[in-house]
Amino acid sequence: MGKVIPIEITEEMRQSYLDYAMSVIVGRALPDVRDGLKPVHRRILYAMHTLGMTPDRPHRKSAYIVGEVLARYHPHGDAPVYDALVRLAQDFACRYPLVDGHGNFGSIDGDAPAAMRYTEARLSRYALEMLRDINKDTVDFVPNYDGTTQEPAVLPSRLPNLLVNGSAGIAVGMATNIPPHNLGEVIDGLLALIDNPDLSLEELMRYVPGPDFPTGGIILGREGIRTAYATGRGGIVVRGKATIERKGNRNLIVITEIPYQVNKARLLERIAELVKEKRLEGVADLRDESDRSGIRVVVELKRDADPQVILNRLYKHTQLEETFGVIMLALVNGQPEVLSLKEMMRHYLNHQKEVVVRRCQYELREAQLRLEVVEGLVVAVDNIDAVVQLIKTAPDVPTAKERLISTFGLTEKQAQAILDMRLQRLTALEREKLVAELKELKEKIAYLEGVLADEAKVWGIVKEELKALKERFADPRRTLIVDEEVTYRPEDLIPAEQVVVLLSHQGYIKRQDKSLYRSQHRGGRGVTGLKLKDGDFVRHLYLANTHDYLLFFTSAGRVHRLKVYEIPEAERAGRGTALPNLLQLSPEEQVTAIIPVADFSEDKYVLLVTRQGVVKKLPLGELANIRRVGLNAISLDPGDELVAAALPGPEEEVLLVTEGGKAIRFRAAEVRPMGRAARGVRGMKLRPGDRVAGLAVLDGAGEVLLVTAGGYGKRVKTADFPLQGRGGMGVTALAVSKTSGPVVGVEVVRDEEEILLASAAGWLTRLKVKEVPVMGRQARGVVLMRLQPEDRLVALAKIGED
Repeated sequence: MGKVIPIEITEEMRQSYLDYAMSVIVGRALPDVRDGLKPVHRRILYAMHTLGMTPDRPHRKSAYIVGEVLARYHPHGDAPVYDALVRLAQDFACRYPLVDGHGNFGSIDGDAPAAMRYTEARLSRYALEMLRDINKDTVDFVPNYDGTTQEPAVLPSRLPNLLVNGSAGIAVGMATNIPPHNLGEVIDGLLALIDNPDLSLEELMRYVPGPDFPTGGIILGREGIRTAYATGRGGIVVRGKATIERKGNRNLIVITEIPYQVNKARLLERIAELVKEKRLEGVADLRDESDRSGIRVVVELKRDADPQVILNRLYKHTQLEETFGVIMLALVNGQPEVLSLKEMMRHYLNHQKEVVVRRCQYELREAQLRLEVVEGLVVAVDNIDAVVQLIKTAPDVPTAKERLISTFGLTEKQAQAILDMRLQRLTALEREKLVAELKELKEKIAYLEGVLADEAKVWGIVKEELKALKERFADPRRTLIVDEEVTYRPEDLIPAEQVVVLLSHQGYIKRQDKSLYRSQHRGGRGVTGLKLKDGDFVRHLYLANTHDYLLFFTSAGRVHRLKVYEIPEAERAGRGTALPNLLQLSPEEQVTAIIPVADFSEDKYVLLVTRQGVVKKLPLGELANIRRVGLNAISLDPGDELVAAALPGPEEEVLLVTEGGKAIRFRAAEVRPMGRAARGVRGMKLRPGDRVAGLAVLDGAGEVLLVTAGGYGKRVKTADFPLQGRGGMGVTALAVSKTSGPVVGVEVVRDEEEILLASAAGWLTRLKVKEVPVMGRQARGVVLMRLQPEDRLVALAKIGED
């Protein structure tokens, strides 16, 4: 009866699991750093080698190969072996396929390969380089699983396979994901590393700039590559290659390359889902026009869709842009290690050095053995009569061998070779061949001994063989590397278009497409633009591009900033969003002026105007970094408030208009630039009770449009306003009356433009400028918008031609 050994179950489970984990790590999931192969791939290639399935011979059934691998080397299921064989043959999975497949080996759409009984395979020309010199004792052989034969522990791998084809695998508690690279670039890097073992990473990356995926694509940015190469871990952002084409009156997005390991069929399904969910608007049709010549996925857009925005959304929400997570984990001396690029290349070079040394040692042994035989044959031919007589008189073969050894001083091997020699070797021609072979062998032995005695010569052979490999197999890079980093700004996903921004007196703001307001004739009632609360009214109306910034100047002299697209879009009659939800406004602040700004150029200035006629010119660059709580833009006098702001050019003139119908025209250059803390200077001297209503920048063309609270308006020629110096009382711009009401808006307009008028009750009217008559300064104007009792006109905005 056997002895029972008590053991803690936790200890047994721990040890058993560790044994299992190491078995998976070493024997299944991770590649060897020397040949870049997992055991199953190595066994497949070696089995095909022993079966003679070279590129110059016909393909053989995959089932035959799988059966050979299972029977002799890999005691596992046939499905994993066939799957591994298939991957080695897929040109979209391997940068340099090691198996030449014939038949259906799957597709980039995720289609499964045909059964192994239908497909055929043989070694590719790249695989020959993996196996070259394997019969010259270049690598160690170990017993197979049942001890009936031998298999290589590693392949000679004259191809730097781990880098050029990459590897992916999941072990227990660890995983590897090594990207493929370009053979020519890797060899250039290896040659440089041989010449200078102290090469820095930056210098090495001049030769190996980054991965080169079999499916092409575009790598964005180099920082992820550098991090992965330096530490063995990193993320590399890969985009598919897409172009925008024009077909008739529609734009097409044509995808010709997709990121590595992305399933094309699933990519199309995802695009279709986004369209169906209305998360990707503007797509009219989706077609897969791919064929044997390559990938071609066509996304046809609607007429009004912005192709660049749609493309950005595809990058953002689909696998057309993917992050390849690099984990450069491989087995080094049977132990898993995360390696840098330089370490990985150094391990490969050391392997190649060992292969060359072992090959030279093998060839030296073979040459020395052959030299011994040839020297004996030369002795026999030189003394042929005596040799023949000796052999004839010997009673048997052992005696003849002993007499040859004692008589001519030969070795046992030489004597046996003489006994085995054919009579044709006795001719003069054969003797010359033996002498020539003897000379060649001596030269070869001297050369091999010289190589083995000099490490520099060994490295020289490695370099020459790498150069020959590059000359035979190097091809152009497929994956483009660009310096652009992946920084998705929200505006990249939003079309650049002109919109209407409405702000009510009580602080409700919204944006709308300006096309919601069709052009009408003057005197019309308009359409509803805002559904307002009781007592609320429209205060500001602006047109801006969705990608612009909006600078919000408040009555307290502070400035806040928003992107136009950050303002929530609302229905035409919708109330909008309360401005305090978007800006950090204090309770006493009201937005009194809004300026759309595309950029914060240092040579531009904001002209600020207060109710009391103070003006100030502030450099726009000082507003480039506005805190969330805003910035002080101007210091105000007690009781004063900021009323208007504009961006005049250095040579332009400005026109200040008061509620009482007075106006003053002066050059913007008369106001010197000041810092944010300054008060400003007098722009206009006001009559008692009058206040500044607005500001217009005169650009030398068009007319000045004035509108009043009573819905009246007119155009006045710019030349009718005399140029004066700042600080004066100005001239009459409009005859204000009780019927017309005070001036509430001023704009410089042209005939081809249109305007939007907003009433306090939320009614909006869109007019063609040419319908507003040109009148003198003393005229009241005509009715532009017919208002309801108790309603009044409060805002004016200009629509440029577009």
